[in-house]
Amino acid sequence: MTLPTPVSWLDRLIARMARSLIAWRRAIAVLAVLVTALLGASALRTHLDPGFNKLIPLRHSYMQAFLQHAAQFSGANRIMVSVQWKGQGDIYNAEFLKVLREITDEVFFIPGVNRGQVFSLFTPNVRYVEVTENGFVGEVLIPSRFTADAQGLAQVRSNVARSGQIGRLVSKDQHAAMVRADLLEVNPATGAKLDYAEVAHKLEAIRAKHQGKDIEIHIVGFTKVLGDVMDGLFNVILFFVVAFAITALLLLLYSRSLSLTVLALLVALLPVVWLLGLLPLIGYGIDPMSILVPFLIFSIGVSHAVQMTNAWKYEMRTGNTAPQAAELAFRRLAIPGTLALLMNALGFMVIMLIDIPIVHELGVTACMGVSLMIFTNKVILPVALSYLRYKVPADEKAPDGMDARSRARWWAVSALAEPKPALVTFAISLVLLAGGTMLSRHLLTGDIGSGAPELRVDSHYNRDNEAIISQYAIGMDVLSVYLETQGLDEACLNWNVMNAVERFDVAMRGVDGVRSVVTVAGLAKLATAGNNEGNPRWAALQRTEAALRTGAKSASPDLGLNSEGCKTIHLQLFLKDHEGATLAHVVNEVRQFISADNTPNVTFRLAGGNAGVAAATNEAVEKAEIEMLGAIFGAISLLCWLTFRSWRAVLCIIVPLTLVSILCNALMALLGIGLKVATLPVIALGVGVGVDYGIYLFERIQHEIDDRGSSLREAFYEAMHQRGTAAVFTAITMSIGVGTWAFSALKFQADMGILLAFLFLVNVLGAIFLLPALACWLGIGTQKTAS
Repeated sequence: MTLPTPVSWLDRLIARMARSLIAWRRAIAVLAVLVTALLGASALRTHLDPGFNKLIPLRHSYMQAFLQHAAQFSGANRIMVSVQWKGQGDIYNAEFLKVLREITDEVFFIPGVNRGQVFSLFTPNVRYVEVTENGFVGEVLIPSRFTADAQGLAQVRSNVARSGQIGRLVSKDQHAAMVRADLLEVNPATGAKLDYAEVAHKLEAIRAKHQGKDIEIHIVGFTKVLGDVMDGLFNVILFFVVAFAITALLLLLYSRSLSLTVLALLVALLPVVWLLGLLPLIGYGIDPMSILVPFLIFSIGVSHAVQMTNAWKYEMRTGNTAPQAAELAFRRLAIPGTLALLMNALGFMVIMLIDIPIVHELGVTACMGVSLMIFTNKVILPVALSYLRYKVPADEKAPDGMDARSRARWWAVSALAEPKPALVTFAISLVLLAGGTMLSRHLLTGDIGSGAPELRVDSHYNRDNEAIISQYAIGMDVLSVYLETQGLDEACLNWNVMNAVERFDVAMRGVDGVRSVVTVAGLAKLATAGNNEGNPRWAALQRTEAALRTGAKSASPDLGLNSEGCKTIHLQLFLKDHEGATLAHVVNEVRQFISADNTPNVTFRLAGGNAGVAAATNEAVEKAEIEMLGAIFGAISLLCWLTFRSWRAVLCIIVPLTLVSILCNALMALLGIGLKVATLPVIALGVGVGVDYGIYLFERIQHEIDDRGSSLREAFYEAMHQRGTAAVFTAITMSIGVGTWAFSALKFQADMGILLAFLFLVNVLGAIFLLPALACWLGIGTQKTAS
């Protein structure tokens, strides 16, 4: 069986390309081997490239304020090391304080730590203030000549009580104390980018060294999350290997040819190898949070490789030689295959609408991988197939390559293109649409739950986070608001400014989701009470500059709550978690306060801290979500119309894709997976895979109707015979492979595995069931479609 003589200019162009491909196949094969060898060697230099600033939407107004003040005030890239005493009594004993001092020193000298932003009972920037007969006295909590006798320990206990650090650096029950530090993006000692893996390992070394019978160490922070994820990469790779092995086994059972199986897998891996080889050449690495992208590329590659090998086998069964079959397979799949891959690339490209560096990097990486796949699948694979020695099995030598059972099965499935079965399909689809729409309304933007959602609830990190939340009034989730003053020399001695700070402090303490608030006004009120024998009734701001000056030491820049002269005042809100709903509520309350405030010479600016970064990221994702979906569906519709010249074709492909996207959002809501940077590649892949199935099937249907005069049912039957088998096999195979990820120790990999398995299966079902039903009721096959 051969293809008809090309009629249109596009068909003639593709036919010439196919002939040239076979004519130059030896040169192409040699070139492919050389490129693979060179890029394979380069791939060995691929490295992990984590970074905190890559997660920040740099042009967001919140992040502009954050970056402006991050050098002076505590930033979002913070680590907390909590040292818990489990022995008799509280922390005021020689053994505990010795360990706390050592840990403070070790954290202080970790490469990349901002040493001006290290806080502990032993650091000089943590002081107490008291009133004596000689006036205000402010000293460090633990003197340099401290001795751990009864008198010295009693003095430390007294100093801590007067410092206001209980609940902050000392736990509420005084059975734990904390070392808090901020990290820089660049290691100042070397000028090189901070090695997050090294920092995480040093923190674990501190835990291993000091944790014992009476001491327990809890460590939290972005660096520690990243370290745990990087330590779990072996687990990620292991499940990749398992998925690859399952794919190989099922592909072997399907093709019943070891050579075809090996060839399909190698060609599916080629774009991954080439991509990893190109990344070092353009100065890119792989971020641990986007480590799944190479497997997404492999998944798409397997799908297209199976389609090409299936088309080649079909041509071999008609009596063609291997080179002839490769040429004809190329001609059959050039348009639908290239179009589908362009759609895949487009799906990854539009996520770059989100203004976050890691998203741009991810989009560029994925687009490169899919673009390379056009060459590997549409050029290298046909060339390799032309050299393959393949003997058609005896039971596949029927004219159409199917036995009676297979013909009966596909003919029964083709009834979906009849009016009555199509109505049943519509009814089921409407029910799914209604249910999916209701559930998808509960899909949240951002993280869900406290701790690190990338890790299991019972992971070491999340247990540490829970311990710190329960012991302290602060935690990792801090939202910073910056109060900037204009035209004031000593703003902290100005009643209007301090009154604005106090009003903000009081207002935010009553906001749901805020655990505690730390401001310079709060410390000033403590100083005033201390000046009046500690009477809490005197814990109020004084209205004159002279009176405010008596507590001026509470406005020391060393405390991290204000700059010199209080040009900028740092207002810290410690939140109960960093869920999207919590952040949105708190940020909205802050905005309402800011809009209602009319203090002269004062400007409030959101936002810093890790919660500020998360809030900015969530807003960036929400802002771009509609634009992203509109762009991808609009572009897909345009390309489909340009290819098929039919609005009916566009609807047949887009409607199932839209339904599956809604169902995917519903599943994410059910599983408690938020819409965020880590889930965007999966959503893009879901669109891409759905387009693949729809384009492959519809192109064959249109060909059978227009060129052979077949009815819609006959055309759909032939499409399922030639391409449906490969599509169903690929969907099932990849679903089983990625489904094993559900058992991964890394929760984000487990979540992605479940979502991908769902998308692979439901997309193919949408194409098989809904596409022919739409084609039936849109009149495709009964008349020529309108252009």
